[in-house]
Amino acid sequence: MTGTPPLLLELLLARLQSAGPADVVSVEPVTGGLAATAGLAHLSDGTSLFVKAFAEPPSDDVFAAEAEGLTVLREAGGITTPRIVHADRDLLALSVLSPRRDTAAFWEQLAHALAHLHTTTRHPRFGWHRDNWLGRRRQVNTWTDDGFEFFARHRLLRWLHEPRVRETLDSADRAALEHLCDRLPELLPARPACLTHGDLWTQNVMAGPVGRPALIDPAVSYTWAETDLAHLWTTAPPPEAHAFFGLYAELTGLDDDWRTRMPILQLRQHLAVIAQFDPDWGAADHVRATLAPFRRRP
Repeated sequence: MTGTPPLLLELLLARLQSAGPADVVSVEPVTGGLAATAGLAHLSDGTSLFVKAFAEPPSDDVFAAEAEGLTVLREAGGITTPRIVHADRDLLALSVLSPRRDTAAFWEQLAHALAHLHTTTRHPRFGWHRDNWLGRRRQVNTWTDDGFEFFARHRLLRWLHEPRVRETLDSADRAALEHLCDRLPELLPARPACLTHGDLWTQNVMAGPVGRPALIDPAVSYTWAETDLAHLWTTAPPPEAHAFFGLYAELTGLDDDWRTRMPILQLRQHLAVIAQFDPDWGAADHVRATLAPFRRRP
């Protein structure tokens, strides 16, 4: 969302007061979020908190799952994330991060951080011990032994049942997606599962207290590392991020064909956007372009 209307700021203030902090002086809007209402809460002691809420929470566990994701990225993966101040059904309050400074050095630091996350958190199975949330839609994380099955069933085909996706993609589109899923072992290399952020678009890359990369809004699971890479690659990274991709590939031993896989891996995110937002910022066009080679001829 591009801003927070006054009534939604009142909602944030009411949720804050209900949650406990009685010293809230004001709440101002922040930009960049797409699913929840977000703001900056200023306290009487001069400090501030980042706060977010849903007018109607999609589930009782949406913020608990987000807080867990932030914690595991920090504790298991060594990623800088905001400190969790409060998390319940109605409100998430976090320490305040800073906007990132897009320099080559910053993006090189992120390459090292993400490579460390992906190479030190290998797991024998794909999934997570609970479902969590991608925006306002549940991310299914049922444990699966096979990465191709997991990606097909829980990251791609799962979206075909969403009303907006059914309205947007015709029967030929849906059949092409199913055909692509059948061919995943031919199209993608077999990779191990590792801990992933799960929603790593450029807006979720911030800066920590000393200016180093920090991440927000995760939808964690153990899956292919390249799903994180694809999300960054396809969400308009700044020119300075060029340093990130080459260094990440070097640090993780990626083959030279990794760029050709990005459209397939990014299908999951495009389908999630179609399911939740209108307009979909071109997501449907990207999906159809990626599926074109998989359409069966009459």
